[in-house]
Amino acid sequence: MNMLMLSVDSSASPASVCLYEDGKILADYYLNSGFTHSQTLMAMVESVLNISGKTSKEIDVYAVNNGPGSFTGVRIGVSAVKGMAYAVNKPCVAVSTLESMAYNYIGQNVYVCSCMDARRNQVYNALFHVKNNTIERVCENRAIAVKDLLAELNGFDSDIVLVGDGAQLVFDSADDPQIHLAPPHLRFQRASAVAQSALEKYNRGETLAPAALMPSYLRLSQAERERNAKLSEKEG
Repeated sequence: MNMLMLSVDSSASPASVCLYEDGKILADYYLNSGFTHSQTLMAMVESVLNISGKTSKEIDVYAVNNGPGSFTGVRIGVSAVKGMAYAVNKPCVAVSTLESMAYNYIGQNVYVCSCMDARRNQVYNALFHVKNNTIERVCENRAIAVKDLLAELNGFDSDIVLVGDGAQLVFDSADDPQIHLAPPHLRFQRASAVAQSALEKYNRGETLAPAALMPSYLRLSQAERERNAKLSEKEG
């Protein structure tokens, strides 16, 4: 039985949409033009459906990187998928942005260190061991200072490749020859990698109703932190 998936990523500066059917990429639209995701994302969805000769009613499952990443970008992607899936009563799959990037290296044997810029010289991070066609998570998603992450990576007796929009930040502070910066075409999150990760979750029954799909930020936004600080001052 054929299974048609629409996957989305808008968790950082690039945006991408993929139409994925039974292990085959039917259409893969990647855009890093500087336009806001609210302007481009739904137009990209419409484009991949039209060019593939598919309709929204044919989609069996929707997948999205639900964070961590840009607070606004994550919200836009999750909201778009929630709305599309709700309209046709289809399930959703939530994929970690950090985990999806490891799928860029599927088929290889390497440690992948996913790093999303979290500002203040910190990154959202997780480490994965890609072993041919399997991916083993080494640590949970977290926010960590670049210096603390490098202290951990220096203890690995293996080559490590840095991916994500925080990869350059980490690489610039690294002095270990075993730490490598991924090339541009493998460095950033893509909806096609979201689809690969989501397919495994879908096959394990890890789906959500549209209403249950939520962002995963790892930490409060700056506005929320400032609000909490003001409340603490008042209470004090």
